[in-house]
Formats: sequence, structure tokens, C-alpha cells
Amino acid sequence: MSNSTKYVFVTGGVTSSLGKGIISASLAKLLQARGYSATIQKLDPYINIDPGTLNPYEHGECFVTDDGAETDLDLGHYERFLNVPTSQANNVTTGRIYQSVIDKERRGDYLGKTVQIIPHITDEIKERIQLLGKKGEFDIVITEIGGTVGDIESLPYVEAVRQLMWELENDCIVIHLTLVPYLAAAGELKTKPTQHSVKQLLELGVQPDILVCRTEHELDLNLRRKIAKFCNVSMNAVIESRDASTIYDVPLLMQEEELDKVVLEKLKLPTKSSPNLESWKNFLTHLKNPTNHVTIGLVGKYVELKDSYKSISEAFIHAGVSNECKVDVKWIHSEKLTEDNIADELSNLDGILVAPGFGSRGISGKIQAVRYARENNVPFFGICLGMQCAVIEFARNVIGWPDAHSTEIAEDCNYPVINMMEEQKSISNMGGTMRLGAYKCHLKPNTLAHQAYNTDIISERHRHRYEFNNEYLEQFEQAGMIATGKNPETGLVEVVEIPNHPWFVGAQYHPEYKSTVACPHPLFVAFVKAAIENKK
Repeated sequence: MSNSTKYVFVTGGVTSSLGKGIISASLAKLLQARGYSATIQKLDPYINIDPGTLNPYEHGECFVTDDGAETDLDLGHYERFLNVPTSQANNVTTGRIYQSVIDKERRGDYLGKTVQIIPHITDEIKERIQLLGKKGEFDIVITEIGGTVGDIESLPYVEAVRQLMWELENDCIVIHLTLVPYLAAAGELKTKPTQHSVKQLLELGVQPDILVCRTEHELDLNLRRKIAKFCNVSMNAVIESRDASTIYDVPLLMQEEELDKVVLEKLKLPTKSSPNLESWKNFLTHLKNPTNHVTIGLVGKYVELKDSYKSISEAFIHAGVSNECKVDVKWIHSEKLTEDNIADELSNLDGILVAPGFGSRGISGKIQAVRYARENNVPFFGICLGMQCAVIEFARNVIGWPDAHSTEIAEDCNYPVINMMEEQKSISNMGGTMRLGAYKCHLKPNTLAHQAYNTDIISERHRHRYEFNNEYLEQFEQAGMIATGKNPETGLVEVVEIPNHPWFVGAQYHPEYKSTVACPHPLFVAFVKAAIENKK
């Protein structure tokens, strides 16, 4: 029996960080460009319920969806490539799987049976995999399995895939992403790691249909033939994935290798028309041929791991292309900023972005950066905690409240200009105290935010606990910092601006989550434009 939705599983072998997320997003983009509706989900083998409480140094940024799911950063790639929002169903963790099974066991759903990995855990995984497919919205669901084949953590996922290959015969294929390393001493590419990786997958009962081989050098015909022969795949199913200068090249490289064509053939689907990638190619042309150049300082406390701010750095690429401008991001550690070195660190910048974050570490450096941007008329963009730092800095140095602070950091300060909402104070569970997901915001006319969005009502994604304290709003507006965006239901301040500054905007939400190749985020576009004008 054929299912209306087809499934593509993407596994990884040899080593992590081969780029399963980018390959999955590129394949989905090519299928989308051929007229198919595709979505991608990520199965993460860690036992955390979600990455919301993970340290960014541990796992990179936490990406938030419209429905408030805290998810893996790969979902950001999916959205940026496809321009289609993801949801809770697009990211599943082992923690969530086990929690669901244990809840069912406690309720008595299993009628007193012994609860085991097989069938109970694998059944739960299969159910989650098919959740998106059963919606009837997608022709193809691509499921990326985190980790590397052979990891103990991934075994139940691979077993679930093995079962689905039988249960949904003709409707599933497996793509295995592997490494073909180049040994400089021998001067040749080695296929043995790929052979071993496929052998390990075969031992688990799964035969890959397509191999995507990450490599620094060209895979010649002999190597492809050897890989195909030893790994039981057809010659055209050995796909070369060379290192690219930008992740946005990968869909075109995969098109050259005919990955999408092979996938459709294996799924017994018509190839329809050729992929329409004109707008994507146009984006790449502008990306590689900028007419302007700006340097923007990103002030944050996780800058050693660039993935901690992945969506922000990608939003700068999209906004740069929109302005035909190359945006160089200078990564500045907020902990290292002091009154003595601030001018040296920030003086050569065309714009300053103070990044989101939690906790007190590095906060004084962020406040110093805000002050420098405000006093020196450098275009400034504050996101979430960055916006809150702008509020604190303004209260201290313009209004004249030297101990103004956020109650997140100084609970007993005299001027708690940033405070926790009353309804959240009683919640003790760390994962449950945040305002998460999409909320509406009403923008004031004739403001920078309104000019950027060119509309009155917007919807943006949030991930924070503390808010602007409305008790002090009147004093702020009298002193020259205006609330230009508010939540229409609660009156909470979402956007602040300083009108007598060239470009000074703080947003309580996370605009970077919604920036895509097809729709660069308007605030980032306006900020980069202001940085270009500042340079002149």
C-alpha cells in the first residue's frame, strides 16, 4: 500500500558536523523548486526535553518557532532555505520520546505490559516521524537523524527507520552522509571510512539508497565505482559534496550532482519540471558581488562559538545582499569591554549590535557598548537582552538613575527598569518561565520600526523572561527614549527608539529568527542601510 507522503531519512557516518542539516535543507529546496511541498524534521538523540536549557557553548543557539518550541539550530537552516515556518513537530528529542512513553505507562496505556525500547520507544519515534506526513500538507518529509551511526544514543532511531522501511515499502529512502578523507601523505582520497560506516548501518538492518560523500577533492569515476560496488548502491547514487565557499552554494552543487533527481527516481515520483532556482541564483550573484562594505560589531558573551549567534550572522548575510553590501561581523566579547578600551574596540565600526543572552556575565560590557553607540551616533541595534541593556544604560546616563538595573541581575535595585512579569514570578521550573513564540506588536507611525516594516501590526518570536517596566515609561519618553512598538493585548513594550539619534533601535523580540533568503528581515535590512549611510 502506498502512502501519499514519502519519507527521506538522512543519517550520518564517520564523524559529526558533516552538514546533514545543510544537505537536508538543500534537498528540500530543490524539491520545492520542482513544485513539491517538502518539510524537514530533526531527531536529536540527547535526553534534554529541548535545547532551551542548554548552554550555547554546548549546542550553539536555541532556535524558536512561531508556536514557541525551543529547537535545534538546524531548524533555522530549514526556514532560511525554504521560507516556510517550522513548528514543535519539526524537532524531536530522545528526552521528549521517553517522557511521552513514561507518561503513557503511568496512565496505564500499555495495559500492564513491560515497557521496552522495542516496540514502545521505537513506536513512539515512528509516530513522531509520521506526524508531519499525516497532516496531508507535504508530499515529502525529510527526517534528519542527529549524531553518527554507531552512537548508542542513535540506535533506537535507526531501528525505527529500519521498521519504517518495511512498513512503508516504496515510500521511504535513506540518504547516508559520509566522509571521504584526503590523506596528504598518500596523496589520495580514502573510501574505507565510508565502507565501514555503511557496513555499520547494514549491521543495524538499514541499506542506504544514496550516499552523499563529503570531500575536499573531486570524486573521480573510479572512486565512485568503488564506493557503489562496496556499499551496494547504484553509481548515480554516489553524490559528491565538496566544501563550498558559502552554505547557500550547496543547493546548486547538489543540483549539479542530480541529488533531487535521484531521490525522486528512488521514491518513484515524477521529476516534474526542472527546478526553478532563478531567485536563489540571483541572491548568490548579489552575495558574491557586493558594491558596499560595512563592519558591524556583534557584542556578546558567547562569541567564541559563532553558532551561538547563527541566526544573527545569517540575517546579516540576507540584509547585506538586500543592500548589495558585504557585512563583516567583528565578534566582540562583552566581558572584555571596559571603559578604558571601549573606544579602541568600537571606534572603527559602522554599526553596533548588542546580542541576546541570559545572566549577569558580560552585562557591564554590553552597557558600555550601548553608551558608546548612543554618544557617538553609531547605528545601534539591541536584541532582547541587548534592548534591555539599552534601557538600563539610558536610565543611568540620561535620566540619571545610577543604580537602574534589571531584577534578573540586581533584585533589590532602586530602579528596576527591567522586571519580570507578575504572572511568571510564581513559576519555578526553568523551562516554563519564558515568553516563547510569536506575539503581535503594534508599531507607531513615523518611526524607524514602522519605516522598516511598512505596516502597523507585526508578529515576532520571543524568548525571554524579563520585560521593560511600564511604571517608568513616562520618564523614559520625557527624556527622549520612545516606546515605538507595543503588544496590543498587554501593553508590554516591544521596541524602543531614540529619535534624535541617526539609528537607534532596541527590540525585545528576536527578529533574526524570521530572516530568510527569500525574505530578509526588515529591521536587519534597515540597520545595514543605516550602517552604510553612517560610513559615508
